[in-house]
Amino acid sequence: MDPDHPDEPDDIALMLRVRSGDEDAFETLVERHQYRVIGTIAKMLGGESDAEDLAQQVFIRVWQSAPRYEPGAKFTTWLLTITRNLVFNECRRRGRARLVPFETDDEFGPRDRPDPQTRTAAEHSVEHELEQAIEQAIAALPEQQRLALVLRRYEDLAYEEIAEVLHVSVPSVKSLLFRARTELKERLARYLT
Repeated sequence: MDPDHPDEPDDIALMLRVRSGDEDAFETLVERHQYRVIGTIAKMLGGESDAEDLAQQVFIRVWQSAPRYEPGAKFTTWLLTITRNLVFNECRRRGRARLVPFETDDEFGPRDRPDPQTRTAAEHSVEHELEQAIEQAIAALPEQQRLALVLRRYEDLAYEEIAEVLHVSVPSVKSLLFRARTELKERLARYLT
């Protein structure tokens, strides 16, 4: 059993029950994974309400796909693959996706957030400008790079799991992450000095 995913064998058992039409098992899976799905979508699209709507579509797709489910990969990998497909479709539909900014990134170091009561108007303005720059830089990343970054940073997935979700090799995942971080550093260079 994977210590990072202690419910994985149980998830597969639940999904096998869902495959035979068990609504209670489905509700359990939804309750267990809804925040992960909503969080991933929100980070890709930049909005909680949009994320909740799209998450409902993800779980509808899970229910509809249940008769064809085969427990070959981890359940969460299968779930995030469905999530990826719907998010990428939504990004294409919108023409351009928005993202919420990273609050910290190991490449850049944590950002200090002073008490808003003690900040001057100029400091508040600079911080707001930085957050907008980060949001724009992330939103400008290609979909694959953006999702790889979200899955690694926020979902803490291993390279192998990200590779399965994105249908690429592990070296490709490492390359996607390297290119994403490099592009972010270039776009945000004036803020990093």
